[in-house]
Amino acid sequence: MANRSLYLLSITFLLLINNFCSANAISNIYDDTEFDDNEEVEGYNGDQEENPYPIVGEKDVIILKHKNFSKTVKQNRYVMVLFYEPWSKEYEALLPEYASAAMELKGEALLAKVDATEVYALTKKYELEEYPSVLFFIDGVVQKRYLGKKTKDAIVAWVKKKSGPGIYNVTAIEDAERILNTDDKLVLGFLDSLVGPNCDILAAVSRQEDYINFYQTSSPEVAKIFHIDPDVKRPALVMLKKEAEKQVHFNGKFTKLAIAKFVSANKLPLVTQFSKENAQLIFENPVKNQIFLFATSSDSVKFIPEFEAAARFFKGKIIFIYVELDGEDVGVALSAFFGVNGRGLMVIAYTGTEDAKKYMFVGEVTLGNIKKFGKDFLEGKLPPFYKSDPVPEINDRDVKIVVGKNFDEIVLDESKDVLLEIHAPWCEHCQKLEPTYNELAKQLRGINSIVIAKMDGSTNEHPRVKVEAFPTFFFFRAGNKNSNPITIDGSGSIDEITKYLKEHASIPLKTRQKPSSSSPVDADISKRKKNSDDDNNNNTVKDEL
Repeated sequence: MANRSLYLLSITFLLLINNFCSANAISNIYDDTEFDDNEEVEGYNGDQEENPYPIVGEKDVIILKHKNFSKTVKQNRYVMVLFYEPWSKEYEALLPEYASAAMELKGEALLAKVDATEVYALTKKYELEEYPSVLFFIDGVVQKRYLGKKTKDAIVAWVKKKSGPGIYNVTAIEDAERILNTDDKLVLGFLDSLVGPNCDILAAVSRQEDYINFYQTSSPEVAKIFHIDPDVKRPALVMLKKEAEKQVHFNGKFTKLAIAKFVSANKLPLVTQFSKENAQLIFENPVKNQIFLFATSSDSVKFIPEFEAAARFFKGKIIFIYVELDGEDVGVALSAFFGVNGRGLMVIAYTGTEDAKKYMFVGEVTLGNIKKFGKDFLEGKLPPFYKSDPVPEINDRDVKIVVGKNFDEIVLDESKDVLLEIHAPWCEHCQKLEPTYNELAKQLRGINSIVIAKMDGSTNEHPRVKVEAFPTFFFFRAGNKNSNPITIDGSGSIDEITKYLKEHASIPLKTRQKPSSSSPVDADISKRKKNSDDDNNNNTVKDEL
């Protein structure tokens, strides 16, 4: 499966919080292609006996199998499918809510479920690695992944939004008051008419937004209840929120693009408190620049107001996020990811893009300083921050220990050829290779022109090495350190690795003795990506972003 680096951080956070590790990202971007029931796919045995018709279970939830999956999603206009693992506690908690939603949506949309452990080909096709996962299909083509709250009401509202008109008329004051009491966040358009081009524009934007209800009215009395001046020039638009920023009025041109940008820039709070539930909502936002405040709950009372004030200046450009350090399930995991464990109050900027970078704030957390930090961040004036373990006081073993802070000194030393392994302590394949790597270093001991080294990629970073899987091996040639390193992708015993080094080292490699071929330990570096993927699925770093 292709790595989707854009989502790496969000998935990493989610999985770290659950005490898992993974070096691969998962994606909720799918191909608009249909799945042929008769297509030969890896992982599916066509001779398996499966019921070709849906089985009703949990009242109105349809139980799908491999053979009837494609037929079911094609023959029904709207289908939501829950992919699950039978032993999952999260699945057990979700199922009653899902079944209740299926009952309420009966006749409007079909809700189904499928055991992910029995349909490997489907999970591979839709790039699913985390369960439970919920996909939404229209006319047999997957459209969206459901990322909302795991409650009946949330699921029903989301499906109705996708299958309905997308926008609701408000004509009575009683309805307006009810909506204000029940909706945490909403958008209301004040129009001349409830039909026509402006209605179509608003409905189109509404369908793009999964978790905000859109309404429209032509009544001045109703508009006033929603904090719109009844005498304002129409069309007018307002977003109302039950948070620090209560209302935001739209001042742009009434077009789909302009309204979509307005909603995107304002739908999150001025400062969003990071949680497992909203992680993907944060990182899937079109705004990819983020500034994190790491603080205890007691310190946050002082600093969040400064953050909120700064956030108003960078709407649509930077998302401001608060991470509560007291919360071990979130604060500890994110602190470790950013490499700021135990540092207390911290402010870090992050670019949630393909080439993600971090930037450390230095100074007193004031409105003026944060505004300057944000401005410099956007203008590319900040030096990037890379996490690093402390430099080891003693580093005299055959395999040299590299950390972020001594990377240049050891790896980029022009007088040495350097073989560097990037590993992770939880990676089983790394552990299997360790005896081979140690023996290789032992047999090359005393050859001053070559260094055998390793770096823990979970706690150290350097711009010269980009790692998507553990272990990864890089060979840096002496006298050529400005060039990209060679990624070792061969396989072999200690003899064969030594032969490779002899052939590619810039400085002639003369061993003191021929390495013993009796050592049966298999370096098997060529298979590391497949094995590391397997390891990562069970011992994840999501990232998972």
